[in-house]
Amino acid sequence: MVVAYMLLVLFSAVFVGGFILLIMAAINFDLSNSEIPPGVTHPVKLRIIHIISITTAVVGRILENIGICSQVGFVRYMQGRTKGADPELFIKDLWFEKVPVRIYQPKGPSASQRRGVMFFHGGGWVFGNFETHEKLCCYIARESKSVVIAVGYRLAPEHKYPAAYEDCLGATIHFMRNIEHYGVDPANVIVCGDSAGGNLAAAVSQTLAGRPDLPKLRAQILIYPGLQALDFNLPSYQQNRRVPLLFRENAAFFALQYLNGHAVNMEEVLGGAHIPVDIRLKYSRWVSPDNIPEKFKVRGYKPHVLLDCTTEVFEKVKRFCEPNLCPLLAEDAVVHQLPESFILTCEYDVLRDDGLLYKKRLEDNGVRVTWCHLEDGFHGIITTFNNVWLSFPGGNRGLDNIV
Repeated sequence: MVVAYMLLVLFSAVFVGGFILLIMAAINFDLSNSEIPPGVTHPVKLRIIHIISITTAVVGRILENIGICSQVGFVRYMQGRTKGADPELFIKDLWFEKVPVRIYQPKGPSASQRRGVMFFHGGGWVFGNFETHEKLCCYIARESKSVVIAVGYRLAPEHKYPAAYEDCLGATIHFMRNIEHYGVDPANVIVCGDSAGGNLAAAVSQTLAGRPDLPKLRAQILIYPGLQALDFNLPSYQQNRRVPLLFRENAAFFALQYLNGHAVNMEEVLGGAHIPVDIRLKYSRWVSPDNIPEKFKVRGYKPHVLLDCTTEVFEKVKRFCEPNLCPLLAEDAVVHQLPESFILTCEYDVLRDDGLLYKKRLEDNGVRVTWCHLEDGFHGIITTFNNVWLSFPGGNRGLDNIV
């Protein structure tokens, strides 16, 4: 009995000591590899959130190495699996065809039909679920008196492109064809998403723009969306390459995971050697630093020299040129049909310029755009809005603008 007790104490000490070492390693990684710009409000909070995410990833890698579970699976598990509750909302899990959805419906009476919001969560097409965005969806439904439908689309790398896009599109079409069951005005349906979800919302909006058999979407809400994978050297990618919560390398990694289920060609993608020069020049009227306002280039931007690529590399990533994957590349004939748009960008976000470029494209094609730019914002700030003491004023401002 004494021996068993001593072994238990020893095991506990080793476990605690190992965990402390992990946290110290995460702190050291954060301090040496990340950069918190002076314009970020509450920089210590951002460091804490980043350290937590690093620690989770490291534990996941250890568990994968010893054969317990995959790193991706562990991170997803830590994101939670419990359905929430809100006294002002009916919350119900359903299936739209083969796609899981969660519906948030205000309990109070409404004098008229409500608006409907199709919500696609972020997470780099790899992470995210109903729980990671539960508070956000509840807040939008409650404060805007809308019916919010969160879509649990399939994730990479298990399900590559176009799985996520097809799930979001299919769920939206199913909702619009059965809209009478939810008390929603057919002329007041909105697609909304953050980060990778913003990419999916933009792609779905483009696809539905020319559909005569369905009601026209009322609007699209794109929250720091990733909209292209041709140029990872735009000003915002250079300026914010080491700013949490999305590093430049992570953005390329997630895009490749979604496209191919692996990140074998990340070096070529980061260097701009994955798309032939002639194709890059073709799309340069839309994806170019020249279309970024000068005030966004003053913080250490250097023009990047175009590099050519091999046929072998391009064959593996050529679908980056498809608008359903990179909506910024859609033709003008599609863009000018898009509904009124809301775009939120953050100054300290590698995806900032994707939003700025799309804003210009929409406006050039006569689409009305409401632009919300968070000068103190970073990628992922909206989902921190109700995170107890780890919330940020910018996240609250941004969400109020969305509502």
